[in-house]
Amino acid sequence: MGVNSQNDYLGQYKECKEVIALRKKFNITGTCISEKHYMVDINGKLDKILKLIDDEEYFAISRPRQYGKTTTLFMLYKILKEKEEYLPIKISFEAIDSETHKNQELFIKAILLQMKNYFRFSKLVELSNFVDGYIKSVNSMDDFSEFITDLAEHTQKKMVLMIDEVDKSSNNQLFLDFLGMLRNKYLLRNEGLDYTFHSVILAGVHDIKSLKSKIRPEEEQKYNSPWNIASEFNVDMSFSTEEIGTMLKDYVGSTGIKLDMEYFSEKIYFYTSGYPFLVSKLCKIIDENIMDKEKLEWKEEYLEKAVKELLNESNTNFDSLIKNLENNSKLKELVYKVIIDGDLVTFNKDNPLIMLGVIYGFFKSQGGKLKIQNRIYEQRIYDYMSSLIETSTKLSFNNERSKFLTADGNLDIKKLLIKFQEFMKHEYSEKRKAFLEEDGRLLFLAFISPIINGTGFAFKEVKGGEEKRFDIVITYEKKMFILELKIWYGEEYHKKGQLQLGEYLEQYGLEEGYLLIFDFRKKTGLAGKTEEVIIKIGDKEKKLIEVYC
Repeated sequence: MGVNSQNDYLGQYKECKEVIALRKKFNITGTCISEKHYMVDINGKLDKILKLIDDEEYFAISRPRQYGKTTTLFMLYKILKEKEEYLPIKISFEAIDSETHKNQELFIKAILLQMKNYFRFSKLVELSNFVDGYIKSVNSMDDFSEFITDLAEHTQKKMVLMIDEVDKSSNNQLFLDFLGMLRNKYLLRNEGLDYTFHSVILAGVHDIKSLKSKIRPEEEQKYNSPWNIASEFNVDMSFSTEEIGTMLKDYVGSTGIKLDMEYFSEKIYFYTSGYPFLVSKLCKIIDENIMDKEKLEWKEEYLEKAVKELLNESNTNFDSLIKNLENNSKLKELVYKVIIDGDLVTFNKDNPLIMLGVIYGFFKSQGGKLKIQNRIYEQRIYDYMSSLIETSTKLSFNNERSKFLTADGNLDIKKLLIKFQEFMKHEYSEKRKAFLEEDGRLLFLAFISPIINGTGFAFKEVKGGEEKRFDIVITYEKKMFILELKIWYGEEYHKKGQLQLGEYLEQYGLEEGYLLIFDFRKKTGLAGKTEEVIIKIGDKEKKLIEVYC
């Protein structure tokens, strides 16, 4: 190879390495940076938040973990710093250790030190020196209040204080004293008797009311909040289908990779309900683990593979989800009622238990009723609860996958249901009746789990009402199966359920469906029976395979 050719080669190699190094990625940890990460266009959300800031509001952004709070604060900071009249100040309580939170002087000085460093690295050296001049002399909350007045008067700008990770102050009175001081200055400012922050934004998982109840659990103090000046924060922080599309557009524009943007936007939303962490995580799995690096194209089946991979992995988001269930038995019972028993629980913001579920990301309101936040969480919780049943009942399942596969490697649902029926007949006794009425459906999920895990998965759709229908949509390889699990409530309800399942099959373009019926009648029960039923939906016939346990 000649010198020129070698130089050309080395130049091309260096350029290629630089392109690879500069390639953005889907981010699931910390702040999203547009130069480094594929990002959703959230300008619509930011405009609503900026309106609150312009209106001098104090408010809290309380959302579950990994919901984009830190990124939102960063993007607000970038916008505000470009506005001549504003002075954004961004700090985080995550940087303050637990011992400092217990001592007023240390707590105040830790905040001042963060402000000093914030101004320093924002190239506002004069303001950094101004704060440094107060650090030694500010020792009390009154001193801190006076400092804020002096800083506001000195800058002559609209100061916006943004505090991230306020949950770190969830167990100390100092935080309430701090909020009380801000509230007092806010009221005096409105009367023209003080200078203070134009707007204050607190960001964390808990809202101020739930934080306060942890610090002051006494009933008589619970609603006398030092943050009752705060404006309601009603900005939807989840990503819509259209917003997910903007991130995919960023990705396609940066990489040239081909994908059906409409399909993936809708399907990602279907599984995640726009939960920011889950949206980015699915995209990241497809991009880094599944996509053929040579063909540079997303195939539709990649998303289902990504969902399977996500559900089978351990991550801090899922760990936090399960930990919050384990640490709160009443919340666990409520989640069970909603997704297993199919109870239609009215969404009520004044119910502390419901709001705790919202805070931790379990619940959302849909049609005025409680609903699990997204299908990914729903599946993870089902897997967790069915595993508890499997390990606590001392029941052994003889359910090796190979026994329930057809010749072409697909799932034989009828054989699976008959095997479960045999298992129930063998294991069932009167002493287990109460258990089976309550947990029979979870027992079935535990039974099928080792059969479908890794190759397929099951999403559950609970249909509330007197009959407590419990629909399971199983996907295995590229086939879909719809099962309905229910307890026998009489012939009338059974006929109605058959028609409902038939309509469900028609909706998905399937010809065959399956019913697993728990029949606890002592004398006339049909336990052990299996039959095929043909029903008509319009002018089309649907076959139902009914298995009674």
